[in-house]
Amino acid sequence: MTKTPQKADKTSGKTTVAKAPEAAQGSANPVAAAGAALERALVDPLTSALKRAGLRRGQKSAGEVATPPAAPAPAKPVSGGAGKPGLAISPLAVPFPVIPPIAGVEIATGRAGFYKHEREDLVLMRFAEGTSAAGVFTRHGVGSAPVDWCKRQLAASGGADVRALVVNAGCANSFTGRPGADAVRRVATAVGKRLDCRQRDVMMASTGVIGVILDDSKITARLPEVEARLTADAWAEAGRAIMTTDTFPKGAYATAMIDGHEVKIAGIAKGSGMIAPDMATMLAFVATDAAIAPAALQTLVSLYTRTTFNCVTVDGDRSTNDTLLLFATGQSGAPKIHRAGDKRLADFREKLEAVLLDLALQLVKDGEGATKFVKITVNGAQSPASARKIARTIAESPLVKTAFAGEDANWGRIVMAVGRADEPVAREKISVKFGDLYAARDGLISAEYDEAKMSAYVKNQQFEVSVDVGVGKGSSTVWTCDLTKQYVAINGDYRS
Repeated sequence: MTKTPQKADKTSGKTTVAKAPEAAQGSANPVAAAGAALERALVDPLTSALKRAGLRRGQKSAGEVATPPAAPAPAKPVSGGAGKPGLAISPLAVPFPVIPPIAGVEIATGRAGFYKHEREDLVLMRFAEGTSAAGVFTRHGVGSAPVDWCKRQLAASGGADVRALVVNAGCANSFTGRPGADAVRRVATAVGKRLDCRQRDVMMASTGVIGVILDDSKITARLPEVEARLTADAWAEAGRAIMTTDTFPKGAYATAMIDGHEVKIAGIAKGSGMIAPDMATMLAFVATDAAIAPAALQTLVSLYTRTTFNCVTVDGDRSTNDTLLLFATGQSGAPKIHRAGDKRLADFREKLEAVLLDLALQLVKDGEGATKFVKITVNGAQSPASARKIARTIAESPLVKTAFAGEDANWGRIVMAVGRADEPVAREKISVKFGDLYAARDGLISAEYDEAKMSAYVKNQQFEVSVDVGVGKGSSTVWTCDLTKQYVAINGDYRS
């Protein structure tokens, strides 16, 4: 999460999300832009087919409190507590999975010193020669120097042969003008010299306080030490190093088959507040040892952002630094795939979406001060886009979210949010359910309404609310959390 500074002597940190096929436009990648245009025009058979498949999966699971399809790996112990001292670990926290080495990926962490307290705040990833990369970035009007850098370099290289990623926590380097851009360039140049690659082959990402220029000397001074620590087995450490107000590190892992070859997919993400579905995520980095051409990789990451990171929200605020990067090293031995619609990618597509969804849902479960994880499903809308807007309006309503925090099944607030979404609804047909319990039917309080049962249901840590607005067949699901006093406390004290 990124936050605007208020006191010049404070330097703690934070980040968040951006957008899908539209976000490909924000990536400044010609291939991505073309893919986005095709999808918007619905003339790309692959995109249309995959969107329909995703919608069917979403509708099939509409009665579940979302669990990603990938089976969780056993927990891996990760030392330490929250990213910021004094924060209690979220009651919704999930264990970090065991992530084995991904061929062609090496990782190291270090302490650059962007925080006053002792913690790792720097990540370096080195990729094998020939690694493809694709990205989705924030559509925020201000943006940040590292986001600008990645968009520009991916456009220049076409996503081919990306060799490194540098991530820092504690300073967003956003709204920093030319000095911030120069700092990013100097880091990329230093990394390129050490790893024997071009500066454009180095991706950059930052999370932390907005309006503070990155002190690049803190990073470059640590590069020799961090490079010496590169290893194939440091996913958990990297997940911790990028945390800001996160209370647990977030990771996901899956395997898939491509033409008889097993490939691995692994990822980490960070984000806890300033999270709204308008691109991808706060920060997320996913790598696979599959061999996939950059254009195909961009199509996949843009498409599946829509059904994963663009379907979660914590507080409705969009960050300046949101970045999702996907890397394919080609080291698995599987044949190289050049088309996202290649039938040999069927299992890979499903597993990639599962990994992205797993990471996205963990962001909500670590929402600042969150105690409830809630799935909001809207059916019967005029279109999927209309359903999504209604679902987001419900999920981001402070009155709805505070009712969740108070374990109050206040269905009237749900109806209020539906009406103010400014989308077509049939008032006399609206229904509202908490789980399987009807609160309202056909525009009236339900005849079987049972306050005691409703109240008992919303005491669960995870539950579902579903609404039918009675005007069509459009459906959409958004995942959110409650809004508690702790959210105010964390953000009121963010830079302390």
